[in-house]
Amino acid sequence: MRLGVNVDHVATVRQARRTFEPSPVFAALIAQQAGADQITLHLREDRRHIQDRDLELIKELVKIPVNLEMAPTEEMRSIALRVRPDRVTLVPERREEITTEGGLDVASSKEKLKEFIKPIKEAGIEVSLFIDPEEEQVRASKEVGADAVELHTGNYANFWNEHRFGEAEEELRRIERAGRLARDLGLKVYAGHGLTYHNVKGILRLRDVIEELNIGHSIVANAVIFGFERAVREMIEILKGEKS
Repeated sequence: MRLGVNVDHVATVRQARRTFEPSPVFAALIAQQAGADQITLHLREDRRHIQDRDLELIKELVKIPVNLEMAPTEEMRSIALRVRPDRVTLVPERREEITTEGGLDVASSKEKLKEFIKPIKEAGIEVSLFIDPEEEQVRASKEVGADAVELHTGNYANFWNEHRFGEAEEELRRIERAGRLARDLGLKVYAGHGLTYHNVKGILRLRDVIEELNIGHSIVANAVIFGFERAVREMIEILKGEKS
């Protein structure tokens, strides 16, 4: 599996003091050096962590693909069309949430999303939709013209972290079924949310279904203790099966 490193929470630490450090741009460059396949960042409407300039500099300086997570709003689409990330991942967004709490409800917004996505695809930017692992949402993602889906692994991660392993296994099967359907429909399949160095090992059983994981908080949390390069390298070793 490829690894997309999300640098949002490097910016979270910086914004706690509204200063200039630590820099998510430097973190992105270190992640690239450590072997990351992609840099992921979420430019939220309230700018709680990543700022516009972070996105601009990361797109300018890193040589690996840049994945911009964003809400499906006119402001964000204008930014995406100006900066031209390699991929746009549409996510739901609520100001009161601590982090993204679930997948985008594509099925109830098909016509709106179809029109929203069209100019992004015409600009040559890949479009992925962050969705819950549900058949209805997978089929709707195909219908609106997405190139890929990113399956929400938050429920799986929470069950695993709470030692509710039976429920975690059931959620893993849901993710697998959704991923296989997406592949059958011709969509690329990614996954992420809440994954750590420990619970990610269950997801690795789905290597033939999921081609990429996007992981942020756990890497940043470990980087605080061990350094960013080591934190990225150790996650890559786990994904490659080189570290138990």
